[in-house]
Amino acid sequence: MASGGGLFVPEYFPEVTAEEMEAMRGFDYPERAALILGKFFDEYDRGELSEALRNAYASFEGDDPAPLVRMDNGTYLLELFHGPTCAFKDMALTVLPYLLRKGSDLLGLKEQLLLLAATSGDTGKAALESFRDKKGIKVVVFYPEEGVSKMQKLQMCTQEGENVDVVAVRGNFDECQSGVKRIFRSEKCAAALKERGYLLTSANSINVGRLLPQVCYYFSAYLDLVTADQIRFGEKVDFTVPTGNFGNILAGYYAKRMGLPIGKLLCASNKNNVLTDFFRTGTYDAKRPFYRTMSPSMDILISSNLERLLFELCGRDPALTAERMKSLSATGRFSVRPEELAKLGETFYAGSTSEDDTVECIYEFFEEYGYPMDTHTGVAMNVARRYLEKLEEDPESEKRPMVVISTASPYKFPQDVLYALTGNDVKDSFKGVKRIHLLTAMKVPEALKAVRYKPIRFKTTVSAEKMFDEVLAFLC
Repeated sequence: MASGGGLFVPEYFPEVTAEEMEAMRGFDYPERAALILGKFFDEYDRGELSEALRNAYASFEGDDPAPLVRMDNGTYLLELFHGPTCAFKDMALTVLPYLLRKGSDLLGLKEQLLLLAATSGDTGKAALESFRDKKGIKVVVFYPEEGVSKMQKLQMCTQEGENVDVVAVRGNFDECQSGVKRIFRSEKCAAALKERGYLLTSANSINVGRLLPQVCYYFSAYLDLVTADQIRFGEKVDFTVPTGNFGNILAGYYAKRMGLPIGKLLCASNKNNVLTDFFRTGTYDAKRPFYRTMSPSMDILISSNLERLLFELCGRDPALTAERMKSLSATGRFSVRPEELAKLGETFYAGSTSEDDTVECIYEFFEEYGYPMDTHTGVAMNVARRYLEKLEEDPESEKRPMVVISTASPYKFPQDVLYALTGNDVKDSFKGVKRIHLLTAMKVPEALKAVRYKPIRFKTTVSAEKMFDEVLAFLC
């Protein structure tokens, strides 16, 4: 976080030229990502960056870290769950250790790094796995005690590595995230860490090193569509993104600002529909009931990365952005001007879906295609289908190919996915995994198979007020 309390943003959005787009058609994913990231991290050696990306994505199952799956009627699924923790957070977090270490070296920093993360389930495990036993870095992950799936909790609490700590927090994700931000803003905390020889950084998407690698898969998906003769260069494509903290969809917005021909970005929310209401009314109001849902990674009421979008929306006015963030902190709400809301509508569309509709969508999609989706992808698909139906009713509407971002393996949420597919409840996550596999024949990721037999290492639970005390105890 910046010294004034806000978030870092790019000084400008570098352009990806038509010539570069044409060249990237023949690149594999690491090469494409190196070109895109190199435009932001221009101090990094391009060859070394490319090698680091290739090493990072070598840990993914299959030849392509981000394969595009064609359905019909111009709808596609972008699978981002083939990494070591079976969620889209791997797309950036496998790269982040290199970016942080190399960045520290370029700046001549000698201190160790302390990486803090608040997680609604996926970021935590991806950070733990990417940074485990990395020299000069320690990791502390905080998760809401009752706010993650059983499989997500098992993944984190069985984590191996001598440099990691996992802590449950009494409360929801917003309280975890607010606690981490308090630590970042506190001069007292910074002094205590400096005394112990540590500099603070984050694995959440408040860190641009987490955010910017996510821009790459939007470009890659578009290039795959062109290469497969599904679209022509320059033709616009829509993306539907299941969103909680707004980082994933903001990466799509950044890609558009860099010249990628994106039409609409559909912001898909679950029952915690604060973003849907904001895009429809212009008022962001976090003072509302918090719901625990079957898509826990989206159970968020304070979407950190929206601040970055607001900064662009108001013409990069830092004072106005700070005023709105101050209002959100003090009152739980802020509003944008009518002309700003209209501007948002040119790029964004927002929709939300109930628990019942998410279940129905997962079931119907499997019946139609034999393809099992996780609960977050189910939210996104339901919003995308409703949007496409709305376009069908309007003969003058522009219909474009639709890419739905698939953010996690269905095996990460086996009980809820099994219920959606069969109507059957199971209490044990691994029974759910077995039954989904028998039903769908979808391969079970090796990483999830292994979790079953690992011992529970982390059992600590604290209040939000005691989070930094746990950090200091871990460092001693």
